[in-house]
Amino acid sequence: MNDTPGWASPGSAPSDDQGAGVPHPAQPADGDGAASKWSKEQPPAGQWSSPGFPGPTGPVPPPAPRWGGGQHQGGWGRPPAAKPGVIPLRPLGVGEILDGAVSTLRAHWRTVLGITITVAVVTQIADILIQRYLVPTPPAADPNATRSEALSQSVESAQASMVSLAPTTLISLIGTLFTTALLTVVISRSVLGRQVNISDAWHEARPRLPQLLGLTLLLPLISTAIMLVGVLPGLLLGSVAGAALAVFGGLGALLVVIWLMVRFSLASPALMLERQGIIASLRRSAKLVRGSWWRIFGILLLTLLLLFLVAMIIAIPFGIIALAVDGDGISGLLTGTPPEYGWPFLIVSGIGAVIGSSITYPISSGVTVLLYVDQRIRREALDLELARAAGVPGYGSTPGDTTPRS
Repeated sequence: MNDTPGWASPGSAPSDDQGAGVPHPAQPADGDGAASKWSKEQPPAGQWSSPGFPGPTGPVPPPAPRWGGGQHQGGWGRPPAAKPGVIPLRPLGVGEILDGAVSTLRAHWRTVLGITITVAVVTQIADILIQRYLVPTPPAADPNATRSEALSQSVESAQASMVSLAPTTLISLIGTLFTTALLTVVISRSVLGRQVNISDAWHEARPRLPQLLGLTLLLPLISTAIMLVGVLPGLLLGSVAGAALAVFGGLGALLVVIWLMVRFSLASPALMLERQGIIASLRRSAKLVRGSWWRIFGILLLTLLLLFLVAMIIAIPFGIIALAVDGDGISGLLTGTPPEYGWPFLIVSGIGAVIGSSITYPISSGVTVLLYVDQRIRREALDLELARAAGVPGYGSTPGDTTPRS
């Protein structure tokens, strides 16, 4: 596999080892029309300088500092980083990744909200109908039941919860599939400073949907299998020691799942933007994450906490309003019996969920795609390739010329 697969931007050309239908970065052509090998021609880091400074044979200026804010400082003898789109084309800080995700939502709000609201409305309607008509009502607990009867009731309640959770999880996965595919295209265009509408995003993302569906289903299956391996031996023992073994096995399996999910967190943008297969995208993600696991874990955890707070800020007021308009829900809470939520509660809470999803989906997808871009910039000098694809002056205007001009 090529260490530096291309960027799936419009106007790209095939490379040596990939077919003509595979998008690659827009590269300058030599006199014969052949694409130049930019990755072989680019100078090593720190070995080029701007006019007025000694070249590779003389003293090398100090490396440019990595700024964590939104400024594009060039450092000693280096020009400012190009910024054709929502991020500067250089290694990014945590704040810049989050700001880039929010900037994409602001810059392309019609396209982004059109995608997220459509997907959120469809998934919420399906979820409401399933919860209302297909999900069985949990059995009521008997306070006078014996220990064995109480255990049996707990098992039945857990089974009912799993049955009700399964369709919701499936609907959520389908919604995530479409938003991930379409928003990845939108964010990749926004990095280059290009406009995109829903039709363009759908046309570009549609051929990758089967592979993305396989990846979306494979990761939860891997997590479930690992958790079963960790918990099942203790459950089979059925004693106090077995319960303790199940707890410790479950904790160990959870740590493995977290490690793997971070390791494979960049698989979806690799699959969409590099036209990789499912297994190849997993390997590609593992390669990009290698050596940066803790950093990526911290950014993903911070993003998850921020999105949780945003979701709660939106969901709590709508939940209170839903209980207020649904008298059965409030009466059930006051009497201590399981409330039977009616249509008013489901509709109002569903509106809150749509609004929350419309905000959290773009930010979550944006952070994942920009993390992928950041890792490739750090490891493979993707900033030069993106600058060429965006048409930034001075980047690759002649074959093999990657030095920015003043």
